[in-house]
Amino acid sequence: MEFMLERGRSRDREARFEALVGVVAEPLHRYLRRRADPGAVDDVLAETMLVLWRRLEDVPGLGTGRTADPAEVLPWCYGVARGCLANARRAEGRRLRLVERLARTTRAPVSWPGAQDIGDGELESALRRLGAVDREVLLLWAWEGLAPREIAEAIGMTPNAVSIRMHRAKRKLAALLERKNGASAAHMSGEGQGRSDR
Repeated sequence: MEFMLERGRSRDREARFEALVGVVAEPLHRYLRRRADPGAVDDVLAETMLVLWRRLEDVPGLGTGRTADPAEVLPWCYGVARGCLANARRAEGRRLRLVERLARTTRAPVSWPGAQDIGDGELESALRRLGAVDREVLLLWAWEGLAPREIAEAIGMTPNAVSIRMHRAKRKLAALLERKNGASAAHMSGEGQGRSDR
């Protein structure tokens, strides 16, 4: 019985959302086309719709019926779209600032102890065998000299996730290179020798 009630509430919520989308989708799309970069319009609209779904109970004038009055719901929905557009602009600004900062930064490549014993071809081959994200994390750490928190910002992960991935990627790379040198292998499985606290 509880399942049936929940299912009924879910269907009612979906019907109310569909009614809302039917009223606001086109006006919000026009609103965003006039204010956003053409390549970002659909993403910002999708984010707006997600917020509307999550906050469906907060939409003024929507009520419990399966119809929505544009005059009542649109102003609030424009506010949501405006907030989502501001978030997208801030995110793009952060991305551009990071790219500029990375372009200006000229750090010397970092190498591992014992790396001089590894041929470039051997290292390239081992790196190619890693997953794309693992390889990018290692290259940003070793060659660009970024700390886990900086890598996290560059690739859109949390610093903790980057640290874990880096630790595992170093172990995988060490195994791929079949390092016999204990110091090199120990360093490869380490956490970045003081870089993580930058």
